[in-house]
Amino acid sequence: MSDDCRADGPAGDLRDALGTAGRGGPPYAECVLCREPTEYPEAHKGITLCPVCAWQEAQRTACSG
Repeated sequence: MSDDCRADGPAGDLRDALGTAGRGGPPYAECVLCREPTEYPEAHKGITLCPVCAWQEAQRTACSG
């Protein structure tokens, strides 16, 4: 299973379902893992993850200790 969240395959389907692909509006910050737009504005401080990467990161850390 790939940790990649580009817009192809199941991750792309999830991204389309969440409405994060091709969204208009103010400039959004890039995801630090896949460089896709996030739901946060560019001025947001800290690590920004897109919904797909945030979900995958939560899965990885849920049972890590």
